Amino acid sequence: MKLNFQDIIVYEDDHFLVVNKPPFLSTLADRNSPNNLQTLSKRYNESLSACHRLDKETSGAVLFSKSEEAYRHASIQFEDRKIQKIYHAVVDGLHSFSNEKIDLPILPLSKGVVKIDFRKGKDSVTYVNTLETFKRHSLIECKPLTGRMHQIRIHLCNKKAPIVNDQLYGGEPLFLSQLKRNYNLKADSEERPLIQRFGLHAQKIGFDNFSGQVIVEADYPKDMKVLLKQLRKN
Repeated sequence: MKLNFQDIIVYEDDHFLVVNKPPFLSTLADRNSPNNLQTLSKRYNESLSACHRLDKETSGAVLFSKSEEAYRHASIQFEDRKIQKIYHAVVDGLHSFSNEKIDLPILPLSKGVVKIDFRKGKDSVTYVNTLETFKRHSLIECKPLTGRMHQIRIHLCNKKAPIVNDQLYGGEPLFLSQLKRNYNLKADSEERPLIQRFGLHAQKIGFDNFSGQVIVEADYPKDMKVLLKQLRKN
């Protein structure tokens, strides 16, 4: 993926920077991801450090610090649950959540999967609101208070609202032929899902930048826009 780091910056001040991470890009380096957000950021400014991470497939707002002092300042805010994080998820089914609290403890398993475990799991809280409903799907706003691995994905799955195409946690792929009447697929072609990843986007982040509270929004990437356009249209 050829990406100019400067093109995805949505906020910058003397201490912090926020980017709108595209999907399919890891936040941090790992052996499977030589191309990642942290490496790209260093080419723009060597002092940058990612203050948290998003799943590779999740798009949206990622906060970077420009110094050790700023990194510590952000870390304390994450620890004290003072960072405001808002995600938007397209989920299977029709739901009418109204500031509903999901309080289910999460236990990481091997191979990058988690489960709900009331004995060994760590406390995990997410508030959810329905923003929009379609024929058989809903757009949900999620506000996680804690930052557990796959938290929103497993919490929504447990509310019978798995994220579209999140096959790890019960989400179904969504095809245009399911939405559009008399949909004709070209001969000898295979229909692909409307979105090639799970439909989750980190839409907003709020933090203190030493001068006061800053709230930064990250626009939907193209695939989320296409998905929502087709759901609204059909």
